Amino acid sequence: MKLSARDAMGVFTRPDPNKSGVLIYGANAMRVALKRQQLVKGLIGPLGEKEMRLTRLQGGELRRDGAALNDAIKAVGFFPGPRVVLVEDANENCADAVLAGLKDWQKGDAQMVVIGGTLKPTSKIRKAFEGHPNAWAIAIFDEPPSRAEVEAGLAKVGMGEVSPEASLAIFDLSKALDPGDFHQFLEKLSLFCMTQAGPVTIGNVEDCAPQSTEAALDDVIGLVADLKTNELAPILHRVIAQGGTATGLCIAALRHFRMLHTAACDPGGTAQGVGKLRPPVYGPRRDRIQRQVTSWSRDRLEQVISLLLETDLKLRSAGQTAPQMAQVERCFIRITMMGKR
Repeated sequence: MKLSARDAMGVFTRPDPNKSGVLIYGANAMRVALKRQQLVKGLIGPLGEKEMRLTRLQGGELRRDGAALNDAIKAVGFFPGPRVVLVEDANENCADAVLAGLKDWQKGDAQMVVIGGTLKPTSKIRKAFEGHPNAWAIAIFDEPPSRAEVEAGLAKVGMGEVSPEASLAIFDLSKALDPGDFHQFLEKLSLFCMTQAGPVTIGNVEDCAPQSTEAALDDVIGLVADLKTNELAPILHRVIAQGGTATGLCIAALRHFRMLHTAACDPGGTAQGVGKLRPPVYGPRRDRIQRQVTSWSRDRLEQVISLLLETDLKLRSAGQTAPQMAQVERCFIRITMMGKR
């Protein structure tokens, strides 16, 4: 039976152990893997694998030994409870074994969980699961999670009350981050706020959200964009002491000023442009970037990007004799001077 995204969410939350099998397929391997993990855990519980109630098979193995799947489905476990046979990397080469397993399945057998990549509508495996009255076929699309899925993720990590502003920020992050990174962010946020009195705040989200660059680099690039030439030297020396490189600084600056240029070019205005940045920025950092975008014209930003590209090329060129960090420091000072004109 083919399931819609809405119905599929209920399957992952409360899987039915009496089904013959579930097919999960999609182009994004990480999204598919997270759903597979959720489904298997829901079927056999956190101790299922230790109790040997989970059998793993590869699609390639079934091409050589088609009976292995049926043997695993019919096997009697040492421990009581539902059993799962997980078939990974399923494709047309193992279709005959999977179809035979579906046909011979009886109540009390292990449930099949079959994982595939991009399966065409003509796929034998996909057609078999979509047409089977006691099996599910679930397509995982490469698109951001819905608000309901985000709320389910919050509940899964034991998150308490969340303020409206923080909830909106978390939803924005779900669209900007890869599924694995977003899941790690939720776990980190949950631990961070575990002993906190009151709801999760926007500040908590900002503290736990992944940053595009290290904090020390952010400090340097922030001072350059804020035109604070006199404060630049001590922070730059701190970055050098921490192992920062000239190329790393140049790349970080290029990324930052391209971000400012993207926001400045938004047809809806700079505020709307900052709001569309990915990954999203919040709180004081958002206010700071908003001020920077406003203080720099698009023409100046394009000049800065050209200067940074030129500096980066010099740093990577063979035969350079000038100290690399000195070149970057000179470039940053030139940028602050350009902004003051």
